[in-house]
Amino acid sequence: MEQIKNNTETTQTQSKVYDHLFIAIFGKNNERSKRWRLELYNALNGTNYTDPDALELNTLENVIYIKMHNDVSFLIDSQMTLYEHQRTTNPNMPLRGFFYFAQLYQKYIDSKRELIGTSTLIKIPNPNYIVFYNGDTGRDEDYELKLSDAFMHKDKSGKFEWTARVLNINKEYNLPLQKKCKPLYDYIQFVSRINDNKEKGMTIEEAVDEAVDWACEQNLLEGYIREQKAEVKMNLLTEYDEEAYIRIWRRDGRQQQVIEDAKRLLADGKYTADEISALLNIPIEAFVQTVQA
Repeated sequence: MEQIKNNTETTQTQSKVYDHLFIAIFGKNNERSKRWRLELYNALNGTNYTDPDALELNTLENVIYIKMHNDVSFLIDSQMTLYEHQRTTNPNMPLRGFFYFAQLYQKYIDSKRELIGTSTLIKIPNPNYIVFYNGDTGRDEDYELKLSDAFMHKDKSGKFEWTARVLNINKEYNLPLQKKCKPLYDYIQFVSRINDNKEKGMTIEEAVDEAVDWACEQNLLEGYIREQKAEVKMNLLTEYDEEAYIRIWRRDGRQQQVIEDAKRLLADGKYTADEISALLNIPIEAFVQTVQA
């Protein structure tokens, strides 16, 4: 247990410092990130809101959680939004989102001191779950993953559905969205540069170094990459390391044994997800995919 604790503390420390770059850009509470987040929200929803503070931000394990202020003078309806970034394909995203929103709605109801057992209907923010994908596997530009696809028996009734909208943000996809949101465009150009470098035979370290220098020259993200050069590099190296680990883990056939171990530990209820991922020596993303397998 001491070993689990030590590994978990290391993992948690790293996650606090080295967020995935997408989260670091759009999911912070500084003024620039707030502005970029609002620009992304407007681009996705066809709105023209101007107050970045109208988006209440929270984070939930590498996910950007946004709740619109419930102020009639600004917005008619509230919305609860999850933005998630993925570099690996995961058909379990609807189930993942279902779990996330269950937690978020519980927190929302608790904050309002509402009682579900009351005879009065409790109004809740509209859900909006979007996954930004820019992995190597070819995918459509804009598509939905449905929870019902995971049902053991085919169900076409639509009575029990939860969806994840997946947007492909590789370089040649969703160009109108990129045009409307300059921070997203810059992010895509930067990541595409890294991928192009890898295809030229560079190591991941060389690919990241060259792309960072190029982004600094181009003043991408208003100089953010230049200002946070060391942290951006570490973000990316950590992100690509996790991606490579997941691929190797799948290729080497560890998956079934890890699935069994993870589910057994989770069922015991003695350890958290972070503790189990540390114990099994797999990234938290691989752990989530494991227990949902």
